[in-house]
Amino acid sequence: MTNPSSRLPGPRRAYPASQRGLSLLGLIVLGVIVVFGALVTLKAFPTVTEYLAIKRAVVKARADGTDPQTIRNAFDRAAAIDDITSITGRDLRILREPGGSFSVSFEYEKKIPIAGPASLLLEYRGDVSQAGGAK
Repeated sequence: MTNPSSRLPGPRRAYPASQRGLSLLGLIVLGVIVVFGALVTLKAFPTVTEYLAIKRAVVKARADGTDPQTIRNAFDRAAAIDDITSITGRDLRILREPGGSFSVSFEYEKKIPIAGPASLLLEYRGDVSQAGGAK
């Protein structure tokens, strides 16, 4: 009987039969995709934070206001404090609900230039009513 440890292994191949992993070209393409995604995210982030500030200002203005004009004025004061430039109090749609309260809604578009003629268009809208709160 022969000892298995005494046998010498056969010739080894320089390259495995099937290679696995990412090629240099694949790595470059993946890097371009990640950089593009990060660029879009970094450019869109300020508009998202402004949208959240607008929603907070509308909720506060609706709570403080007793009629459409005071709601608009309260929003304009909050917009000046929070540096909101996308909409003004005149852009708010204020409707009287049954029961005497008001529903305040808004919508606007924000165009973000990406590179050359390419741009990203974000459409924002929100609604604040007595029954549903902020939407």
